[in-house]
Amino acid sequence: MGCVLVALVGPCGQLRQPQQLVRELSHCGALWGCPKVFLLLSGTSGGAHKPGAFLTSLGELCGRCPHWSLLQLLTEVFCRTAEESSGATYCPVLRSSLRGALCLGDVEPWRPKPEHRPSAQYDLSGARAALFLAVIRDRPGAQHDVKALGDLCQTLGFKTTLRTDPTAQAFQEELARFREQLDTHKDPVSCALVALMAHGGPQGQLLGADGQEVQPEALVQELNCCGALRGCPKIFLLQACRGGHRDAGMGPKGRPWFWRWLQAPPAIPSHADILQIDVDAQGSSSRGSTPGNSDILMVYAATEGCIAYRDEEKGSDFIQTLVEVLRTDPRGDLLELLTEVNRQVCELDVLGPDCDERRKACLEIYSSLRRRLCLQV
Repeated sequence: MGCVLVALVGPCGQLRQPQQLVRELSHCGALWGCPKVFLLLSGTSGGAHKPGAFLTSLGELCGRCPHWSLLQLLTEVFCRTAEESSGATYCPVLRSSLRGALCLGDVEPWRPKPEHRPSAQYDLSGARAALFLAVIRDRPGAQHDVKALGDLCQTLGFKTTLRTDPTAQAFQEELARFREQLDTHKDPVSCALVALMAHGGPQGQLLGADGQEVQPEALVQELNCCGALRGCPKIFLLQACRGGHRDAGMGPKGRPWFWRWLQAPPAIPSHADILQIDVDAQGSSSRGSTPGNSDILMVYAATEGCIAYRDEEKGSDFIQTLVEVLRTDPRGDLLELLTEVNRQVCELDVLGPDCDERRKACLEIYSSLRRRLCLQV
């Protein structure tokens, strides 16, 4: 078995919690290490995002550009099917924990990749701004993440603002202040990056330095109201736990014990290799997503319900690997680079301070980007 695609079709707004089905299929031994694609299809009130338009665009691009990865195809489809409503742009959302490029067509690997059209890439010629909100207290190693990410952002041309040990209320206030500064910036702004580093609550909340909770979705919505960033990419990096589950990973099943011992196949995080596309973005209310709003990229250090690991001496695997990959290829497509970051993180074995057994980690990427995003041209 090489790949599986599951299409869920239902009335508007009723495909809200497909995660039970996703988890069920994730534990299928025959699909170990294989991509699992879930397509959520339902229309919204008023006729926006009709599944037929989405599928037509996707089918056309698959036939015309079989060499493109599915993430590239979806980004182009999002651009074509985005809808304007009440002054905001709504488009589908993808949710990925893939560890590699997924191409649906017959691809000749020796064929050179065709050049992408300039119009298919975000214009980052304007100002770039970054905001780091990092709880350092009682989070040893977090200072290494702040330093590494800050140096990278400086290299990539971001003007960075750092706030350490914010309370839950300060998280909201700093995002509001950041948005106001961008709205009053004298020159055009082309991109914003927000790094949120803190302890996490059992339902994915962020915990301020005062132990109070703040919902990350509320912070995303705050920045999404920024007029200066309309049509511009907004990147969110979240280094925080999203629950208390420690994932032991999965290995191939059905082999004799001596073959498993001799070949020593690596374990894969239980939530890896999943791609979920929500076409009914405007009507979606799946926890952790930013329903409907376009041009947003969110990267979580852990999948839903799981712990995000951090090394006291080196920092977190997510941030440190992200910095290394972006330094190596700063001109690459950010979605593809993040897939590579996830591949490297998934290969690591984590031995936590409060656990004697090795565990696995996996990123989760949410994207409603409508163009290729390259941080260096």
